[in-house]
Amino acid sequence: MEPYKLLYPMRTYLIISAYGNEVNVMAADWVTVVSFKPTMIGVAISPERYTHKLIKKSGEFVVSVPHWDMLSDIWLAGTESGPEKIRKMKIELRDSKKLKVPSIKDALANIECRVVDFKNYGDHTFFVGEVVSYTYNKDAFPRGVPSPRAGFVSHLSWNQFIKFSDVTEELP
Repeated sequence: MEPYKLLYPMRTYLIISAYGNEVNVMAADWVTVVSFKPTMIGVAISPERYTHKLIKKSGEFVVSVPHWDMLSDIWLAGTESGPEKIRKMKIELRDSKKLKVPSIKDALANIECRVVDFKNYGDHTFFVGEVVSYTYNKDAFPRGVPSPRAGFVSHLSWNQFIKFSDVTEELP
């Protein structure tokens, strides 16, 4: 057992990268908030990934929050390499508000990030992006709080995913 697997289940995201006419989408679990003000998000990506190359060239990426109905697209984005896999996916890309990198039309949210720093750690590069814009499905985030019924996806193990239930508990 690898020790990092003790942190699972983890939320699963789709990272969109682009440079010129090249666009790629990859699945990623290793995504985290780095700062509230300004809002910054970090993502760890192996230099072997096509997405890594495009982010280094463009200095931009989008963190897209997929829903359960996108599970087959998540699998393709996580198991196949290169932009040709997008033709197999059911996602529809659209222009982002402030970046040249596109967003995913039907995602629960799209968070546009401009790279402010990156550093290699072991076999991954940790990219830190400042959030410059975002869009989200208001039904998935009523009153600004994620709804467990929206179908957020978590990665349990290599080929197992789970979605959040509608059971919630509020503490005083």
